[in-house]
Amino acid sequence: MASSLRFGRLRGLRGKLLRRYDHRPLVACLSGLYGCRWRRCERSRTRPGDCCCDKLEGASFALLVAAFCLTLVFLFFWGQAENDYNDFDWFNFGNLGFWFPWSVVLLIIAAGFFTYVTVLVLLAVCLLSEGQKLHLHWSHKVGILVSVTFSVAATAVLSDLWSNEWTTVLLSLQVTAPYLHVGGVLLVTALAWPIAFYFFRMNGRWRRGLILGVYLCVLSALYLVPLGLYSPCIKEDGTLGPAPALIGHRGAPMLAPENTLMSFEKAVEAGSEGLETDVTISVDGIPFLMHDHTLRRTTNVHQAFPNRTDTPAAMFTWAELQGLNAGAWFLSLNPFGTAGSLGAADRLQAAKQTVCSLQAFLQLAARTDRRVIFDLYRPPRGHPFRDTWIQRTLEVVQNESSIRSSQVLWLPSDLRSVVQDLDPELQQTSGSRLPVEELQRSGIVALNLHYSAMSPRLTRRYAAVNVTTNLYVVSQPWLFSLAWCCGVHSVTTNAPQLLASLGSPLFLMSPDEYDVMWILTDLISLVLIFLIFIFHWWRERRLTSCSSSVTPENGTAGKFSTDLHLPKTSCSPVHSLPGSFSTTSARQQSPSPPSCK
Repeated sequence: MASSLRFGRLRGLRGKLLRRYDHRPLVACLSGLYGCRWRRCERSRTRPGDCCCDKLEGASFALLVAAFCLTLVFLFFWGQAENDYNDFDWFNFGNLGFWFPWSVVLLIIAAGFFTYVTVLVLLAVCLLSEGQKLHLHWSHKVGILVSVTFSVAATAVLSDLWSNEWTTVLLSLQVTAPYLHVGGVLLVTALAWPIAFYFFRMNGRWRRGLILGVYLCVLSALYLVPLGLYSPCIKEDGTLGPAPALIGHRGAPMLAPENTLMSFEKAVEAGSEGLETDVTISVDGIPFLMHDHTLRRTTNVHQAFPNRTDTPAAMFTWAELQGLNAGAWFLSLNPFGTAGSLGAADRLQAAKQTVCSLQAFLQLAARTDRRVIFDLYRPPRGHPFRDTWIQRTLEVVQNESSIRSSQVLWLPSDLRSVVQDLDPELQQTSGSRLPVEELQRSGIVALNLHYSAMSPRLTRRYAAVNVTTNLYVVSQPWLFSLAWCCGVHSVTTNAPQLLASLGSPLFLMSPDEYDVMWILTDLISLVLIFLIFIFHWWRERRLTSCSSSVTPENGTAGKFSTDLHLPKTSCSPVHSLPGSFSTTSARQQSPSPPSCK
């Protein structure tokens, strides 16, 4: 009795697995969103041996997949470029003459297109899993073409203007690739269900072989990616060096107007061990801090001197410069989106900032015992200090401030040998990646390089001859983490308040931990895919054998259909299942659906 009951339960379970349920509300919603086919008579289920769509819809689906890949690539590209958004926005300000956060707008548009295309892909996959034919609405086809056009055009334009951003993408892959690999394996594993569903329902061997071959190639490539993957943040325990020192880029420009005393004070408070700035010389010989060649962006020169907005900053007297406001623009334009977080006292202080002199900057560094590094701009032609700008700057460093020469990383390459003779204690710094022999011959003790030059091998090679490496401008935690894992000595940053809070690099793991992660992911994926294919093979095989034993009322052999409720034979349970749908019984019990007009 117990054995027959157990056998009956097994037959019931097998029957449940063999039945296909027609999830009418779900299919109606999917078909309506994907192809505007809300009425039942407009939807069509694939028959065994049939393709999931005709040639036109197949081309539309291929375009949809291509759009998904292109929008994903552009979104990843622009998302990883966040470190340089400020430069992008100021570039547009210089060309358009007004400030607008174009970088954020571009990111939102890219995310919108990617989300739209991803939803369509998910709808298509769900429809395929339900055995429905694909009919993409024409409005979605237009939307896909717009998405593709935008992604291709934006990628081409940005690649032409900022080709270095592709280096940023490659750097980001060094820290994100282990996790992207896991995500890719999970995605391909999920696709095993619809692929196996159609693989065992197709009649043509070449189509089945093509689908399975492409799928297995992609799957194998993903499984083997970790064998060739390199990440500096996969390190043995105990081999991680100290965190790079932070150098405030023009101070702390997220917390105060750049190149003002307030900005440098905020950088010191945030934990910066060094301060970076840009120096030019006024027409009466006073070195002052200004990044741009004009005063238009960071002062109210358009109000004070409306006819001189495009005049080089070096052609103003120090008295004229002192009369300008250098802080109000920060509150009105809010370039980093952080001005709103300032307290009332800080906002009042920021609004009153003026142009800062080199002397005041050096005095602040001397008082707080911070290192300094600065770019020194040569004055334009006709300037009285055009040929003596190096000597005038040295006078301020040596005679008009109390800073020690050993605190100054001397970056200008002009007249370097003369500078070394005049002040040998200055820390000679090169802005170019030079051979080790030339660095030693020139007395260079530090390098100031763009972060795109980041390389553990390069850092170790320079460190072996006592040459430190500073990278600029590093403001994103993932990029700072990569610099930390590469052994970089210091970074120039817009966000010292953010990076100082990191206790360890992001994405840091040991080789053993990574091996466990990717091997376990691959094994679980392989087992799941194997079970999915076995299930669909068993299901289609049983349905084929059961349906072949059924003869319709007219006496002819019934066409193979997996949508029928099977009769009470050894292939199906005795009792029907609630929620299941039978094409045959639906014809007998319900009137025919109205025709579509």
